[in-house]
Amino acid sequence: MVNTAIFKSYFGKLLPQTDTVNHASAAAYALTPREALAQYAVTGTFNDTFYANAGEQLDAVVKLASEVEPEFLAKLAIYAAEQGHMKDMPVTLLAMLSGLESDAFTRAFPRVVKSGKMLRGFVQIMRSGTAGRKSLGTRPKKMVQAWLDRRTVPQFLQAMVGNDPSLPDVIRMVHPKPKDAERAALYAWAIGKPYDLAALPAEVKAFEAFKRDTSRALPAVPFQMLTSLKLTKEQWAEVALSGSWQMVRQNLNTFARNGVFEVPGMAEKLAAKLADPQTVRKARVFPYQLLVAWHMAGQTVPGEVADALQDAMETAISSVPVFKGNVVVCPDVSGSMGSPVTGYRKGATSEVRCIDVAALVAASFLRRNPRARVLPFENRVVDVKLNGRDSVMTNAAKLAAIGGGGTNCSAPLQRLVKEKAKVDLVVFVSDNQSWIDDRGEGQATGMMAEWARIKRRNPAAKLVCLDIQPYVQTPAKAADVLNIGGFSDAVYDAIANFAAGKSGAGEWLRQIEAIDL
Repeated sequence: MVNTAIFKSYFGKLLPQTDTVNHASAAAYALTPREALAQYAVTGTFNDTFYANAGEQLDAVVKLASEVEPEFLAKLAIYAAEQGHMKDMPVTLLAMLSGLESDAFTRAFPRVVKSGKMLRGFVQIMRSGTAGRKSLGTRPKKMVQAWLDRRTVPQFLQAMVGNDPSLPDVIRMVHPKPKDAERAALYAWAIGKPYDLAALPAEVKAFEAFKRDTSRALPAVPFQMLTSLKLTKEQWAEVALSGSWQMVRQNLNTFARNGVFEVPGMAEKLAAKLADPQTVRKARVFPYQLLVAWHMAGQTVPGEVADALQDAMETAISSVPVFKGNVVVCPDVSGSMGSPVTGYRKGATSEVRCIDVAALVAASFLRRNPRARVLPFENRVVDVKLNGRDSVMTNAAKLAAIGGGGTNCSAPLQRLVKEKAKVDLVVFVSDNQSWIDDRGEGQATGMMAEWARIKRRNPAAKLVCLDIQPYVQTPAKAADVLNIGGFSDAVYDAIANFAAGKSGAGEWLRQIEAIDL
């Protein structure tokens, strides 16, 4: 008779042994420097998280940046900005790149710094000393001057919104050389110096005239420049209609307070704008941003406007792939997932929790793949009844309402093993800090042991660990496991290619490295 104990021991040796511990002090697998830096790049916001503080994140990023070549650092900064839609991390990587002997900095700068917010962030980081000095330096100063020179008047005015530093502060730092009389007048106006009124751009002339007489036509400037003036509800309605999709989504309650929805037809017009598929796609909205707007839409926001956000959600999740075969999605609903997804920051902590994002991803998968199974977990699998035909908002709310308990990433896999389930793709959405199933340092994790059992029955199955926090340990690592991080649509392309067998476990890094500088 076969000695099963021997074979069990031998099988265990074939599994990869852990080589680090996670933030919960449980055995785990370390990501490579490139993988780890990419994880920080698409999830890090330099705020305190459940397991780590902002300073630890920054120290880790600085260390990891020194372990990769400048070209990869540049590509990662571009990826984080263009695909990850991040703000602080791309300019941080760019600041670190500025001190290296490479032209990758000058090639990456225009693609990373696309807005005034990004420019101010870059200057702030450079002056903080994070990049190794507290001044801009020659190359960065030239890039900032060129950025200012290339801005159109509307872009320049949009960049005037914001502080610490403000755009006028930046202008005073870099002393841009005006290319013509109009730009000279614009710079002087921005920093409060005497200027030639006749040479000012038409938009600025109209703004100055409006400040003197608010009965005039609204000037074409960012609405934040008008809020200190006493606008009528009709003027506020005009602001809402002319605003970008994101601006409207962010200011629904502001519009309600200022009487916009009291103007006949405005509710219908704004609802149509919010629900327009083409506009939603162009806005590059995160689904969780829509979830927040939907939750925060007060009773003063008309029902048709709130419903339009649900319509927009259907467009926003259209990039979630439709998978063949048996799909299982496992959202982490443990206690640590109750922390803000972008971390804690005094006076600016997001109301969106990690569990909200995990629930939204799971609900999005279910909406696009109605036969998928959803197995939320903490210490164990939490049974919840979902209907694939229900709206994403409804199912996400059901999942996000669970919450609590420890983290046991093995639990859903144990359930599948027990059921002898047929599995083609399993997707975890978690902070990956599993500890209840800890098997001790040097052994395979509990998650990998359970995955190996699933693979015996389903040899072609694939496992995806989608991490939404800036941690760089994983409970699963193998050729059939994709570790990926972030909130944007870009993760779905990588998951789809991996699930279809078009790429391997390195698909995420491959996408980053494929960026053409």
